[in-house]
Amino acid sequence: MRVVKTSAANWSATFGRKETITMSRIGKLPIAIPEKVQVNVDGNKVSVEGPKGKLEKEFNSEVKIEIDDGELKVAPSNNSRFANAMYGTARSIINNMVHGVVNGYSKDLEINGVGFQANLQGKNLNLKLGYSHDINHPVPDGITITITDGGTKLKVEGADKQVVGQMAASIKQYYPVEPYKGKGVRIAGEYVRRKEGKTVA
Repeated sequence: MRVVKTSAANWSATFGRKETITMSRIGKLPIAIPEKVQVNVDGNKVSVEGPKGKLEKEFNSEVKIEIDDGELKVAPSNNSRFANAMYGTARSIINNMVHGVVNGYSKDLEINGVGFQANLQGKNLNLKLGYSHDINHPVPDGITITITDGGTKLKVEGADKQVVGQMAASIKQYYPVEPYKGKGVRIAGEYVRRKEGKTVA
């Protein structure tokens, strides 16, 4: 039996299929601009300002961004595959920026372990996680951290979704929850599979 390997391009040519590029369904949706939000578009640079702060981001030239009738619209600047892939992503990022400056984003973290706790020291987050030394992690601009329950519960807040998520992930990375005793830092609601320790016969 003979096996013939055919690439996607050869398959289309052989069987007469025409390759089509699917447009992003999310990218087509316009973004409503709330009254308390100010949006400026300068070429491919977008700045969004609201009650929670101001965010700026520059996007790829393959994406066309414009304000029309109180709505922000994103479209591919050409018919390339890359442009059609990128404009849906750009639309999601801009929508997150608008949401962030109005409502903000937050991540809750929990610290478990004897003597484990967190404290704020100026612009640094001080973490005591059972090591021979304390950990001092800088708090980025635009990020607010609230500590409760004796330093065992943290709330990371900010307008930038990416920075909030990165800050929470960085704190967790210092001591991820171990599966035997459950000690460490976890994001609230995160499931950690527990394991049974060794037993002595």
